[in-house]
Amino acid sequence: MSQTGKKIDIEKVDLEKMKEGTTNKPGIIEFPHHSGSALIKPEDKGKIKGRAVAAMHQQTESQMNQLYEQMQLLANQAKSLQKRVEISERIYLAKMNFEPLINHVYHLYESEEGKDILSLIAPNEWGKSKTYIRYLASVKLLADHTWEIIAKPDEEEG
Repeated sequence: MSQTGKKIDIEKVDLEKMKEGTTNKPGIIEFPHHSGSALIKPEDKGKIKGRAVAAMHQQTESQMNQLYEQMQLLANQAKSLQKRVEISERIYLAKMNFEPLINHVYHLYESEEGKDILSLIAPNEWGKSKTYIRYLASVKLLADHTWEIIAKPDEEEG
């Protein structure tokens, strides 16, 4: 019986190979060839593959999470751009008595007739002479000629 507890089949032992292995080519035999040899243990290939598969799943899951976060960011940017297009179309249909300049802030109101008006005057600057029913938003003209909403009535102070 061997040290690992397995029975050695004497019929399968090649004595010539053992003799060669112990003297000429000890690296090609499957067992230690003398008492000072390093312990030779067969690798558990299932364990090695299992660890590799687990590491692969961990890495791909991490990369999928990164891609998902990037997709969320892009989706949010697309929604923001869509809102800018919608407000821009509404502003360009509004009444304005001036030419708006890029990077300047203007104010969008709804008139008594139900039409939109773009104004230079902020809601807190009107005093008693206001000519609108409802303040809609403060907006800024961007370089691409879309409008960014800077403030809405629920965000306004005062």
